[in-house]
Amino acid sequence: MNKIGIFYGSTTGTTEEIARKIGEKLGLAKADIHDAAKIKEELVKEYDILLLGTSTWGDGELQDDWYDGVKVLKKAGISNKYVALFGCGDSESYSDTFCGGMGALYEELKDTGCTFCGATDIEGYSFDSSESVVDGKFVGLALDDVNEDDKSDERIDQWIETLKKECSK
Repeated sequence: MNKIGIFYGSTTGTTEEIARKIGEKLGLAKADIHDAAKIKEELVKEYDILLLGTSTWGDGELQDDWYDGVKVLKKAGISNKYVALFGCGDSESYSDTFCGGMGALYEELKDTGCTFCGATDIEGYSFDSSESVVDGKFVGLALDDVNEDDKSDERIDQWIETLKKECSK
């Protein structure tokens, strides 16, 4: 695969932890894992593949650091990049907005010309509704590290295999 950078927005540390776990599984250096609060245009331009992670807040909203982070991504120009999303949510307490932050990130970036990869099947998840479901699939990797942490490693591994196929075309 091409050069990969992971950018995450995390308030409680869960999404940061997931970002680091994904980075380890991909064999990335710690220097390639970045907090969205510190995102810069020059940094975005270094990577061919952007893995963007967010938690979900309130009524299915994007994690706060991404509001400015999205502006930086758009300004940097990501039309020639692969973008894969991952999101954290709580499918029991917030089953009607599960991983909605990931859906919000997708909505913000879908018209940038980037190539999205890593959509995942909704089968095996328990939730009522999600803005991150488009055409019957999650727009990225949906994780519930609160109620289904026992499934996270397997879901991450499957997602990485999907990325290896889709992001090397």
